[in-house]
Amino acid sequence: MLVFILRRFFSSLVVLFCVVSLTFLLVRLQKGGPFDREKEPPPHVKAELEKKYRLDGSVWDQLGAYLWTFVVHRDPGISLKYRDLTVTEILSQKLPNSLTLGACAFLIASIGGVAFGFIAALKRDSWVDVSAMFFALGAISIPTFITGPLLIAMFGLWLGWLPIGGFETWRHLILPAICLGLPFLAYVARLTRNSLLDVMSQNYMRTAKAKGLDDSTALMRHALKVAILPVVTYLGPMAAYVLTGSFVVESVFNISGVGMVFVNGIQNSDVFLLCSAVIVYSALLVFFNFAVDVTYTFLDKRIKLHG
Repeated sequence: MLVFILRRFFSSLVVLFCVVSLTFLLVRLQKGGPFDREKEPPPHVKAELEKKYRLDGSVWDQLGAYLWTFVVHRDPGISLKYRDLTVTEILSQKLPNSLTLGACAFLIASIGGVAFGFIAALKRDSWVDVSAMFFALGAISIPTFITGPLLIAMFGLWLGWLPIGGFETWRHLILPAICLGLPFLAYVARLTRNSLLDVMSQNYMRTAKAKGLDDSTALMRHALKVAILPVVTYLGPMAAYVLTGSFVVESVFNISGVGMVFVNGIQNSDVFLLCSAVIVYSALLVFFNFAVDVTYTFLDKRIKLHG
């Protein structure tokens, strides 16, 4: 296990290095400089920024300066758009909002998806199964920029049950969490149902039912633990996506999170802020994929982690 963790740690560093380097180069290869779209700072400030980050040099000089400053001095730089704030200050303000929203969406998607999939598999080919899969198909097909306004119109404006925007109390989280988690809930439900039906067709499941177990007991005791493996695989990247926020959902519900930081960084060519947002996203993605690999060994003892 220790060898596997060390190997995964160093491979993760290589992945992060490649992702950040590619992001930096793509942003800096755009037309225009970092000060072209806004009012230029005072000459002495501009000269200091150009000297520190080599902004007047080639893109390779800039990349080297950025990586050196980030790795050696643990300084992710400053925002070229919001010059009174460092990148660390901006992300520390925005990240908690995205993490809270993402955690709620993750719980809705994972628990609700497994429950829907289990019930659909248990009631295969019944109206319950057809209704659940029709609901899942609709949730996947309808984009969040339509789902969000529909939820606001129904539960916020028409029924008046929930607030329609902002990030103040737990009630403000309900609608955006449902909007963000609904497509993932649908994917998890379909994965769970299909995986359970596949496991139920195996010989050992027929043997279990021949011994007198009813369908629900056989599913819970023998099938769910094996059928959940594809779902666990999907939960890793899903967690990274929902925890780092969604620009669409954050925009619709007026929530200031990492998703909006990411898009604003692209629009403003704010290269240091954008690279830091990418690092956060990539680190979460690598961590949750690692957590999925470890979880596999507990769910299926036949799987071994080799260094």
